[in-house]
Amino acid sequence: MSGHGAPTTDPVDCGDLRVAVVAASWHTEVMDGLLAGTQRALADFSVPHAEIVRVPGTFELPVVASALAATGYDAVVALGVVVRGGTPHFDFVCNAATDGLTRVALDHTVAVGFGVLTCDTDEQAFDRAGLDGSKEDKGYEATSAALLTARTLKAVRRG
Repeated sequence: MSGHGAPTTDPVDCGDLRVAVVAASWHTEVMDGLLAGTQRALADFSVPHAEIVRVPGTFELPVVASALAATGYDAVVALGVVVRGGTPHFDFVCNAATDGLTRVALDHTVAVGFGVLTCDTDEQAFDRAGLDGSKEDKGYEATSAALLTARTLKAVRRG
């Protein structure tokens, strides 16, 4: 978790983009931090409204992200957290979420912000959640990436 090499990008006006956020419900405090980071990014990028949808867990993110993308959103931000336990469950959920969200982006040609924390410990999750004292704000970063990618896709489509 270095954060080293992260791009520095000034926010641009993305007020014309339709944005949806799909967020898992597990790990309430971490998810509240990720959602707050997303809200900060939306404000900084002048997005007046985003549809926010909650799902039970990280595994459910791709199917709902796909449904949102199919309705014409320019960007879908997916937020979740999976903390390693003592079983292979961590690997299965992380792989399913990553592969599923990648499919959403490619199948729908829509920007998908990947705000899924895959952590070994709760402490790592808190450190990346954008909470007071966190070193990173992955909700903000995922939203910023989705908005900038959606802006790029619009430009590509215009030629």
